[in-house]
Amino acid sequence: MNAKKISSGTPWEPVVGYSRAVAAGDYVFVSGCTSVQDGKLLHEGDAYNQTVQAIANVALALDQLGASVANVVRTRIFVTDISRWEEYGRAHGEAFAEVLPATTMVEISRLVDPRMLVEVEAIAYWPGGNLREQRAGAVA
Repeated sequence: MNAKKISSGTPWEPVVGYSRAVAAGDYVFVSGCTSVQDGKLLHEGDAYNQTVQAIANVALALDQLGASVANVVRTRIFVTDISRWEEYGRAHGEAFAEVLPATTMVEISRLVDPRMLVEVEAIAYWPGGNLREQRAGAVA
């Protein structure tokens, strides 16, 4: 099976050995995204806006592979303080209100940067997406 992979350019990817997202078959798997943009953490201390940015990073990764948040069937939300679940949940609900993917929110002790409050990962179902791209590439 051919898989297409993209990188976010974060310093963690080459050390840990992973891709930001991988399109394989009818699925796109997006690694956990945080509130980092251009190598900088945004919205320190703000659970809601960190979640908004993390989901924006998920959306960007999906877009780079030709999919969108409309294709998302599963998310996982890792949080460092479950008592703030409504802040994380509100941002998730705003982004996925029309999609309603299966999701799980789990409290963890911390993320790679202690200022990070949330990490969001996603799985998108995109039937034939890779096949269309491979055929288009073969014709061009």
